[in-house]
Amino acid sequence: MVNGQEGFSVLTHTSASVGELISRIADNIQKVIVGKRAPIEHVVVALISGGHVLIEDVPGVGKTSLVSALSKSVSCTFRRIQFTPDVLPTDVTGFSMYNMKDNAFEYRPGAVMSQIVLADEINRTSPKTQSSLLEAMEEGQVTVDGKSYALPAPFMVLATQNPVEYLGTFPLPEAQLDRFLMKVSLGYPQPDEEIYMLDRFSSDTPLDNLSAVTSPGEIVTAKEIVRSVYVDPEVSKYIVQIVRATRNHQDVILGISPRGSLALYRATQAWACCRGRDYCTPDDVKDMAYPVLSHRLKLRQDARLRNLQPEAIINNIIESTYVPVAARNQWSANDRAVDQIPVGAVANGMINAAGVSGSVGSTGGPGGSGTQGGSGAQGGSGAQGGYGNVSSFSGPSVTGASGAPGVPVNSGGGGSGSSGGGGTNNNGNNSGGGNSNNAKGADSSNQTRSDANTFS
Repeated sequence: MVNGQEGFSVLTHTSASVGELISRIADNIQKVIVGKRAPIEHVVVALISGGHVLIEDVPGVGKTSLVSALSKSVSCTFRRIQFTPDVLPTDVTGFSMYNMKDNAFEYRPGAVMSQIVLADEINRTSPKTQSSLLEAMEEGQVTVDGKSYALPAPFMVLATQNPVEYLGTFPLPEAQLDRFLMKVSLGYPQPDEEIYMLDRFSSDTPLDNLSAVTSPGEIVTAKEIVRSVYVDPEVSKYIVQIVRATRNHQDVILGISPRGSLALYRATQAWACCRGRDYCTPDDVKDMAYPVLSHRLKLRQDARLRNLQPEAIINNIIESTYVPVAARNQWSANDRAVDQIPVGAVANGMINAAGVSGSVGSTGGPGGSGTQGGSGAQGGSGAQGGYGNVSSFSGPSVTGASGAPGVPVNSGGGGSGSSGGGGTNNNGNNSGGGNSNNAKGADSSNQTRSDANTFS
């Protein structure tokens, strides 16, 4: 029993359990929505992250059915607001009504006082009514007549809009778009999926018989677990680099805000949980960049005339941004045996095969040449041995210092140490011969770790 409801497994405090929960919810929603696994997982990830979702697509692809299936799957209270031009802000937030019996004003909750709120065709209502959701989406409360009322937890707004028909609509302002964690689209089903959909809906509607697979209490617990997912500082820098690149892009007039940076950070944590990990990789950032950032970019007029899409700009930025590789020593307990592994790779998350260490302890790094070993002249001349004034003794031989080993990419040889100069006495009869030492650089290409992991 979880929060007084039967039939739900108790959520353990691990990232793997959150991943199993996300999969369980997505599987249940797919009983209604055929296919479309990726957007379904994105919506569930947004719920676990504590964010809101804008579903933008053509009519009839299942936007409203997706929201209804989500609310039933998580056993949350659900309210739908059909936005039209005559909907008032008080219809959303609620209002105060005078109670003659008690001789006082009392609050009558609006449609937003629910755990899952569907703002259907949000762009068909006036900006005044649209703005009534701003406080609720950002602060989790509504204020009526100077008094604030907290919204139930978990709280999520899912808004739909049609991107094709603009007659009689009011485009959402940037301030409102920025409050949506993600924007997703379902798209048309594949032919085999559409045939399967016809068979499934031939006798009844699966949504009517859909049962819950979790509880609101588990969702709240999952949100707490997501916040504890480890994000390496290099991954955080990677997020900032992507975000800052949007602000300086020549085709963008309004880049990603700090709220957008935090949204990408939270979504990356939840996506790592969805993949069963308790740490984030740069590939998680890449996967979440498109749904989290695309609706936040405002393009210049000439870019829109060239039919340039925000997704193309994000893709260009990701391809041109360096993917970090860093030591991991504070990640999951299962991986602490690995001393140094990358948090991502340039192309697909594979480890960048740089040398770890040479045979004499020098680290093989990319780009070094064997000539970096230095010349043996560093050994000094034998004249420094002194005793040249004593005719019966030969000057001591000073052995040349070994050249420092090279730092090769492909077995670069270290520089050779030259002989120490010969010490000579006054009579010149005896000389100290220096020894020549040749130091060979460590072959770092053979030192590549064999226990490299691949991040999916």
